Amino acid sequence: MSSAAATAPPSGPTGPTGPSAVFPVPDVLVFLTGRWTVDRTLTDLATGAAGTYQGTAEFRADGDGARLLHVEDGELDWNGTVNRAGRTLGLLPGPDGTAEVTFADGRPFHDLDLRTGLWHTRHPCGADLYDGTFTVVSPLEWRVRWRTAGPAKEHVQHSVYRRQGGSGAGV
Repeated sequence: MSSAAATAPPSGPTGPTGPSAVFPVPDVLVFLTGRWTVDRTLTDLATGAAGTYQGTAEFRADGDGARLLHVEDGELDWNGTVNRAGRTLGLLPGPDGTAEVTFADGRPFHDLDLRTGLWHTRHPCGADLYDGTFTVVSPLEWRVRWRTAGPAKEHVQHSVYRRQGGSGAGV
């Protein structure tokens, strides 16, 4: 798996946007496969600048099916300036329903284990540290909170992913 440090999930959800219950996911790749809407808020804690991102995320097999691609496309409104934005990540399957998330170029990002419905992970990026919390609240919705701290960045991102079409087809 990746070089990012990950920790076992605590007994329940935490944080100001944490739901009261979590939804266990036996296989993260099966669960994520499909199309999702993405609503994200971003806050620069050092400057107070804020923004929103709205778009879609598609999780689909890549080429020979050895990994899942996570492709986002949407619009970022940062302090009133709107630009097109997106990203691509890869998910490599683990033997037990987990995955290793990589950047588009294959570099390790973090591990992902949603078998309890809640996962905490950490990714060092230079001198900055990204702490992520993934929470699955239903077959149709999951959430991610990233808190970045360090000399280059002090920010928080909250993302809500909702399955398009409203069916739990990926579960």
